[in-house]
Amino acid sequence: MNAVHSRRVTAPRPGFAPGALLPRSQLFTRGMRITRRTSLFFLAFGVWSWIIWITFAKNLWASDQSWAADGSPTAYFFVHAVLTVVSFVLGTIIGVIGWRALQATKTKQEPVDTHAG
Repeated sequence: MNAVHSRRVTAPRPGFAPGALLPRSQLFTRGMRITRRTSLFFLAFGVWSWIIWITFAKNLWASDQSWAADGSPTAYFFVHAVLTVVSFVLGTIIGVIGWRALQATKTKQEPVDTHAG
């Protein structure tokens, strides 16, 4: 495992002792924080993307420009289908980032009792 992907803290960080393992959520982010407001925006963007692009996909399927006279799909259809799929994927990724960031802000606000049980 190279230094970039190591879970061990090598430099001093607030709240982590040198040599401690980073939580898996900070493995690639290195402690980057997303505010609650931004996480809600990302989540709303992901939901909005799905609503908009589902409507677009339905309209694309029904469009006369999408189909040739023999019933085969046109270049217009293929270009816009690729655009739709890419937008679904990016909207999903952004929405998941927003969801995870929102969950992280909730866990930061709620203290966990480590002595229970």
